[in-house]
Order: sequence, then structure tokens, then C-alpha cells
Amino acid sequence: MLDNLPHQELLNDPVRNKGTAFTLEERRRYGIEGLLPYSVDTLDRQVERVMGHLDAKPNDLERYVYLIGLSDRNETLFYRTVMSDPARFVPILYDPTVADACLAFGHIYRRARGMYITRDMKGRIAEVLRNWPERDVRFICVSTGGRILGLGDIGANGMGIPVGKLQLYTACAAVPPGCLLPVLFDIGTTNEVLRADPLYLGLREAPPSDTELDELVEEFVQAVQKVFPGCCIHFEDWKGTDAIRLLNRYRDKVLCYNDDIQGTASVTLAGLTTALQIIDRPLTDQRILFLGAGSAGIGIANLIAAAMQAKGVSQEAARSRISLFDIDGLLESSRTDLSEAQKVYAHKAAPSKDLVKTIETLKPTVLIGVSTKGGAFNQRVVEAMSRLNERPIIFALSNPTDKAECSAEQAYAWSDGKALYAAGVQFPDVTMNDKVFHPGQANNFYIFPAIGLATYAARPRRITDECFIVAAQASADQVGPELRAKGMLFPSQADILETEITTATRVAEFMFDKGLAQVERPREIRAWIEGQLYKPQY
Repeated sequence: MLDNLPHQELLNDPVRNKGTAFTLEERRRYGIEGLLPYSVDTLDRQVERVMGHLDAKPNDLERYVYLIGLSDRNETLFYRTVMSDPARFVPILYDPTVADACLAFGHIYRRARGMYITRDMKGRIAEVLRNWPERDVRFICVSTGGRILGLGDIGANGMGIPVGKLQLYTACAAVPPGCLLPVLFDIGTTNEVLRADPLYLGLREAPPSDTELDELVEEFVQAVQKVFPGCCIHFEDWKGTDAIRLLNRYRDKVLCYNDDIQGTASVTLAGLTTALQIIDRPLTDQRILFLGAGSAGIGIANLIAAAMQAKGVSQEAARSRISLFDIDGLLESSRTDLSEAQKVYAHKAAPSKDLVKTIETLKPTVLIGVSTKGGAFNQRVVEAMSRLNERPIIFALSNPTDKAECSAEQAYAWSDGKALYAAGVQFPDVTMNDKVFHPGQANNFYIFPAIGLATYAARPRRITDECFIVAAQASADQVGPELRAKGMLFPSQADILETEITTATRVAEFMFDKGLAQVERPREIRAWIEGQLYKPQY
């Protein structure tokens, strides 16, 4: 394949380029002799040079820009670098650094790394998708940029999210990168500041009505079925009401999932499962209060309720143990402003706009923040949870960092070290009274790459909520006694590939057991999956 490429294309092709690792014989054969320095490097030597470049950068945004440039030049070297130290590089490629990258997207743009589908392509979306050079696309991560992290609607600047998510499929779970396609569904943006920015790269219009959006999405979904049969559509960072509506519409029709709803729910359930193992309490006895009632909060609530039902509790009883509190106060039965998805958690209760009083009334054992309101879990909130519970479970899941409902240090200090805490970002260890606390990071990268790897291998017809419950339990089962003793609720990030393979194996087993898989069941599922992993080597 290399022999057919002109030398200029070979050195500019990130998939085939080896840079200084081309041998002298290869340089002669491919007509690139003299176009590279004399020395022939090993891949490890190239990684060493990359690390030196990264160490010289002044901040993580500059490291992000460098790494994206590296992926444009030499994909193998990029993944070899990132996979050598995932605990270091995942926060650079994704949360929290990707938030800064998205805000600056039009200003740091170098080249397109996916596809942009716009409203003027209506009626031609399948034709446009055929412009992608790869035919065997197994995953499309698609976003409108309508609800990026805690940043709100940033339109086309949100392309950093599909790019980053799919990079984690490979970096964390070794899904081959050639089958991944990032897509920005550019429908415009409500963000007037961006629309006025001369370097903004997206459509400078307000988003369409729900009806027009749904027509565009329907054409897109059907086009994917035609152009990339068997491709899984990963919906990412759509506006909350759009996210819920579209997942409900397509989840039983095509191979798809929404990571903000199902992935966030799964990783939260994983952390909650570990926390309950630490205090030896059953899930079905918990009373759970959410701050935030958008797509993430509803998704987590629904999956927790489903997990309770799997343990023998009725749907009504499971939902009765879950309450939500939003910007207008407690969701309760007298409210007339609730969506259909919210109404099932609007129980008979007195109206309340005071979170502390709501805690004192409902006496939750678990408090989960998905509000994007930084500092919402103040000292009074944490102390109220600590008065009611010997070991309060407090998850401050909003990100980036300044959106977290409370920091790890605050949660431990205000609870006298009693809290079992996780955040959506990784906070540093906290030392109190000579004891070191290791806060957990409830980040979806523990779940969605494993779901992706299981899907890549097993080729299921559908991805069900039960797949995400299985993934959550598999993650929790990998937090051993030593980690739990340190207060850790998730596996070590340093061993993320091993963690993802183990989780993917469990999910694939479930897919085979439930008749979801469309390939023949192998004798040894884990060994079969390991045989399909991407390896960053020349």
C-alpha cells in the first residue's frame, strides 16, 4: 500500500507516516530518501522526543494543541504517547482541558478532523457522508454543540468533543481509530458572542425549531444506515430536551446511545455501587436527591431506578426513592412546568426552593450534583448531609472544574472526613488529620470506551440500558479492598486499558447472553476481544 503513495502523500498521511522511524531501506524504496534526517529512530525514541516537547509547553491547552497536531502528522506516535500514560493524557485530551480547547476552537483550528453536517445539506446528507474516505465506519460521535460540558451552547466550537470522545475509544479501550468518525451537526447557535466572533467557524444563525431539527436528524440517521451499515451513533452533548427526545425516538430503532444520559448514568451507578459496598448498604435502601433535573439528572435517575428494579423493587417504589431539585426548586406534584421525563419524579411534597431544608425533610443518603452551578454544595449543604448520615455519599459531577458543586477538599473538610466523594473532574488528593483521601472521578471514560469496544467486537443490534448497568457493576467490581480503604470509588486510571477490556468482556458476554450480538459467540470472549485491539506500532 505504501509503494503506491507519492512521497509527499506518504509523509503527510498520519496513518501511514512513520517520520524518523522509516528505515534507510524504506526511504530508498518509497522515494523519500533525503527528505528526513539521517538517524533512524525507534518508536520509543520518538515518544521520548514528544515528551520533551510536552514538558516544555507552558500549560495543558498548549499541550492539547501540540497533541492534536501530532495526531494530524503521525497517528501511531500520537496513540503510543497517549496510551503510555493515560492518567496524564486523558485530562489533556478530554475533560478539563477540552473545555478550554472548545472555547478557543476557532482560534486554535488547524485542520478538519471529522465531518460538518449543516442545514443546507438537507436532502443530500447521504451524498455528503459518502465524502468520508473510510467505508468501514463503526462509530459516529455526533454533537450539535448545544450543551457542551458546563459551557452551554457553543455551536461548531463543540467539535472538540466528538474528536476527543472518539480518541478516548482508542486511548482507553484500543478501539481501532480508522473506524471512528467525529461529526458536528451544525444547526447554528444561540451564542451571540460566538456568532459575532470573526474567527467563529460555524453557521451564524439561530438553531431551527424542534420540528425542523427532527427532520434533519431523521435524514441523518437514515443516511448513516445506508452509507455505513451497522454503524453505532453516539449522541453527545445535545441540548437536554433534544437529547432525551432523540434517544427515546431511536434507541429501539437503530444502534445508538447517548453518553450524556446513559454513560453518565452508568459511571454514577458504578461509583454509587462501590460507595455502598464500602458502607455495606443495599442500593434499594437509598434515598437519592439530585441537584439538577436536565438530561444527565434524568438519565442517572432512570438507570438507578432500573438497577433497583433489577434487584426486585417495583418501578413505583424505585422512583419514590429518587427526588430532583432544579433552579425552580423541588420537583413535586404541584409544579406545572415539568417535562414528561421529569414528572415521574415529581412526588407529593411541599414546594421548596431551599436545598438545605429539602435535605432535612427528605433525609437523602445520596446527594448528586448535575446542575453546572459551581459551589452549590456549600458548607450548610454538606453539613446537613453529614448530620443525617454516618457516611454521606456526595457526588459533585458538573464540569469543568469551576462548575463542580463542591471541591473534594470542601466535601472532606465540611463532613469531617466522613463523605464518600466523587466529582466529574479529578481533584488532587486531600490530607486531613494525617489521613490522605483519594477523591474519585466519575468520568464517563470508565464506561463509554468499554461499551464501544464491546460493540465493535460483538456487533449488537441494539445497546440497551442493561448494557450500561452491566458496565457499571463491572467497573465497581474492579475497585479492590485496598482502593476502597483509600476512599476510591473507581479503578485506577493508570490501568485504564485493562479496566476497559474487563468491562467490555462483561458487556459483550451480556450481549451474547441476551441475543443482541450479531456475530458467532467465541469460546473465550476476552481472548477474542484482545485479538481485535488496536496496537500503536509500526
